[in-house]
Amino acid sequence: MTPDHTLVEAVSRDGDEVAFRELYRRHTPRLYPLVLRMVGGAEMDAEDVVQEAWMRAVAGMKRFRGDSSFGTWLCAIGLNAARDHLRRRGRWGVTEDVSEVEIPVPPAPHAQRLDLERAIALLPPGCRAVLVLHDVEGFTHEEIGRQLGIAVGTSKSQLFAARRAARTLLAGNKEMSHARPG
Repeated sequence: MTPDHTLVEAVSRDGDEVAFRELYRRHTPRLYPLVLRMVGGAEMDAEDVVQEAWMRAVAGMKRFRGDSSFGTWLCAIGLNAARDHLRRRGRWGVTEDVSEVEIPVPPAPHAQRLDLERAIALLPPGCRAVLVLHDVEGFTHEEIGRQLGIAVGTSKSQLFAARRAARTLLAGNKEMSHARPG
């Protein structure tokens, strides 16, 4: 298997389409779910953001230094593209004070179960970003702070708030599903 750095070099130097397709095949399966979670589960938005991330990545491949893996570098580009997408739609805001965050719980039929992905999608974008980056992608609070431009303490408090809100959403749904009229 050809190493990523060799493929990156071929794309940036020669515009090698075969090398690009191999990078795309390898890394989109990790990028897409990250972006999908970041945009709150909107599949069409996620597809647009993934395409934007790849366009940015190809344009910036000559600047890829290899300090991190290509996949990590690409995910950072995807994260930035998702944040830009949410900003354009007026849905991005990282708040310092997460004690005031209110999570809307939509009415749901008794038979409908709210799964973890749906709970993540309902979180405010800042909390959702920190939860996905930390708990799903495995980034440290320091890395998250650098990526999102927030303090480490803010990352920690948003993660705490996001976990608490997700538990509340999931627990509330279980109570609703057990409280069938009867």
